[in-house]
Amino acid sequence: MAEIITMPRLSDTMEEGVIAAWHAKVGDNVGSGDLLAEIESDKATLDFDSPADGVLLYVGVKEGEGIPVGSLLAIVGDKGEDVSEAIANFATESAPQEEAAPVAEAPAAPPVQEAAPVVTPAAPVSAPAPVVADSAPVVTPDGRIKASPLAKAMARDKGIDLTLVQGSGDHGRIVKRDIESFKMPEAAPVSAPAATEDAPVFIPSVVGQESFEQVRISQMRKTIAKRLSESKFTAPHFYLTMEINMGKAVEARKALNELSPVKISFNDMILKAAAVCLKKHPKVNSAWMEDHIRVNHHVHVGMAVAVDEGLLVPVVRFADQKGLSAIAAETKSLAGKARNKELQPDEWAGNTFTISNLGMYGIEEFTAIINPPDGCIMAIGGIIDKPIVVDGEIVPGKMMKVTMSCDHRVVDGATGSEFLVSLKQMLEDPMRMLL
Repeated sequence: MAEIITMPRLSDTMEEGVIAAWHAKVGDNVGSGDLLAEIESDKATLDFDSPADGVLLYVGVKEGEGIPVGSLLAIVGDKGEDVSEAIANFATESAPQEEAAPVAEAPAAPPVQEAAPVVTPAAPVSAPAPVVADSAPVVTPDGRIKASPLAKAMARDKGIDLTLVQGSGDHGRIVKRDIESFKMPEAAPVSAPAATEDAPVFIPSVVGQESFEQVRISQMRKTIAKRLSESKFTAPHFYLTMEINMGKAVEARKALNELSPVKISFNDMILKAAAVCLKKHPKVNSAWMEDHIRVNHHVHVGMAVAVDEGLLVPVVRFADQKGLSAIAAETKSLAGKARNKELQPDEWAGNTFTISNLGMYGIEEFTAIINPPDGCIMAIGGIIDKPIVVDGEIVPGKMMKVTMSCDHRVVDGATGSEFLVSLKQMLEDPMRMLL
C-alpha cells in the first residue's frame, strides 16, 4: 500500500523546505531508514530518511526547489502501484493537481540560473569575444545547471562561473572535485588604440560590459529576513551603551589559558559574565508573549554565528552553571557545527538572551536587532587601546563598548542599566564570575 511522505518540519520556525539533493530516484527500492534526501531548512541542511519500505513511486519537487511544510514530498509503495488517485486527493496550495503519471512533479516558476550573469553589451564599442569553456555543463530542461550544493557553495566562494565548469559526476553533474580542479581560462588581451599626433588630449577607450547575477534566496535567508523584520517593526527597541575597562579581564584570560585545557576567548568570558548577571536580573532574561511576560529562571544564552547565508544562533544551555573551560569547548563546537550546517534542532532552540560579537572585525560599537523571543540582545565591540583617566591621572586603558538592545514592552531603561552595571563590575573584576 502506498505511503504518503510529506515535507517535515525540521525546526520550530521552518515553513518551507528545499531539496538540496535526492539520494533515490523514481523506481528505486528504498528501505525504512535509508537516506532519501537532503533537505535545506531555515537553519541547516539535514538528512531525511525514508519512513517506509518499498519502491519510490513519486517525487513532488525537484532538486533545488522548495515546498511548504506538510506538502506532498514523495510516495513509496509497491512496484507498479497506481498512485494517481493518491496524488489527486493530496491537493495543496503549493502542489496543484496534475495528470497521473509514474513520475510527476509540481509545476513551479522557472528558477533563475544561479551563476550565469545577465549581460548587456556596451555600445557603440564592441566588446571582446567571451571566453568559452572547452565543454559546457549539463543544463536541465528548465534551464538549471546540475551541480551539488557543496559545489555551488565552493563556486560562490571562489567566484567561479558554473557555466564554465564541466561536470564529472553522474549524468554530468558538477561536484566538489570539478570546482577544486577548475582553472579559469585566460581572456585575450584587449589592445589600446594607438595615439595620433593630431590628438592633443588622449582619452582612452574603455571596453567593458555590464553584468549582474540573481542569487536564489535560501530558506535560511528568508527566515532571517522575516523574523528580524517582525522583531524590528513589532518590538519597540531602545538601546543602552556602556564602556567597560577590560584591563583585568585581559590579564585574567592570559592566566586562565595557562591552565585551561581549551583556549578561552573574550567572548567566552563575556558570555559567562552575562549568564551570571542574567540570574541576578531575571527581568532582562524575559520574553514578551503577547498576553503575558515570561520570566525565565533558567539561562540559555544564544551566540550569533556568521555563516555564508546570514546568521545562526546556537544556544549554550544553563550557561550560568558552567565553568569557563566548559563554555569555551561548547562554543567552539557549536560554532563549527553552525558553519558546516550540522546543528541539531535542540542546539539552536530555547535561547533566553543573545550575544552578538563583531569585535574581532575591528568594530568598536554597533546595535543589534532583538532575536525573538528574547527581550534583549547585547552587541559586543572590540577591545581598543586608548588613554583613560584613573584617580586623576591619564593612563593606558583597554576599553570595550557593549550596546544592549531592549524590547521596551519587557525591559525598562533602569532595569537594563542595572544589568549593564553588574556586567561592568564583573568584567572589570573577573574574579566575581568565579564566586
